[in-house]
Amino acid sequence: MAVSSEPGITFDELRLAARNHGMPLEALRWSLTPAGMHYLLIHYDVPLVDPAGFRLDVRGAVAQPLALTLEDLRARPAVDVVATFECAGNGRALLEPRPVSQPWLNEAVGTARWTGVPLAALLEEAGPSRDAVDIVFCGLDRGVEGELEQRYERSLPLAEAMGAGCVLAYEMNGSPLLPQHGFPLRLVVPGWYGMTNVKWLTEILVLEEPFTGYQVTSGYRLRQTEEEEGQPVTRMRPRSLMAPPGIPLFETRDRVAAPGPLLLEGRAWSGRAPIARVEVSVDGGETWADAELTREFDDPHAWCAWSFLWEATPGDHVLCSRATDETGDTQPLEAEWNLGGYENNAVQRVNVRAR
Repeated sequence: MAVSSEPGITFDELRLAARNHGMPLEALRWSLTPAGMHYLLIHYDVPLVDPAGFRLDVRGAVAQPLALTLEDLRARPAVDVVATFECAGNGRALLEPRPVSQPWLNEAVGTARWTGVPLAALLEEAGPSRDAVDIVFCGLDRGVEGELEQRYERSLPLAEAMGAGCVLAYEMNGSPLLPQHGFPLRLVVPGWYGMTNVKWLTEILVLEEPFTGYQVTSGYRLRQTEEEEGQPVTRMRPRSLMAPPGIPLFETRDRVAAPGPLLLEGRAWSGRAPIARVEVSVDGGETWADAELTREFDDPHAWCAWSFLWEATPGDHVLCSRATDETGDTQPLEAEWNLGGYENNAVQRVNVRAR
């Protein structure tokens, strides 16, 4: 991962930004993010998949290997889960020096209702061996990274794969997955950062030793230098975002609003525990007041809504919101830098001129 000390975005970053996109923050007003507004990161290429020829293989250290068509999966008992996804690199472009990669600001997030087959039931049918430790999820997309040709693969510890409520999803918000969202099948791991939710899922491997693939041992790790082994990126840290109030200045996206009562609203989430509190500041983080929380979903890893009535006075203001989850973890005011630009959950700042 390269690091830039220059403020300008590189051509490589522009190429990434042109094929990926964030969720417009005004979409925070939707409880479920429409598929076309949900954030999107395509790690390699979008594969063209013929659903008639698709097959999911479950193999490795199992008593009974499985080979399932899309029709086989759809014929099984289905479950729904509402889960918020956030890219691990969300907020990367706000760091200084800036890691050179997909230049996310705050918009790499979305919440959807995912329908599919419970992973635990499938694994129980396959029968992992007593010595099984890791479950590897393999996508159809391929590329070269770290000078290695590879398909996109991520792993979960067996206990996490069996107990985290994971779903092999074939529908998003009641419709078949779009190609860019993983058609015909993707993994959904509630509470984990987005890189865990492998798209175009075609194979599940049960291993009796820790997985050492690139996306786990080299990618998505918190470290200060290339030489460090670092810590793996796993569950989402608490975060709150504000839907933009008023109307925008076209170029800067700063906001303009009339003085007087103004309802501030947004969403908050954490992959580690439910949200316990959201606070709002209208003076750049000097003072804080509690917002009102509304929980629209029973799923613990779906975002919750918050609202706060602000009496806007004429002048320039910096609005902030911060979330605290039930573990007591609170968003920091300043970003915690790391080489990959991961897990930046520093509070959002929204410039508003009341006039």
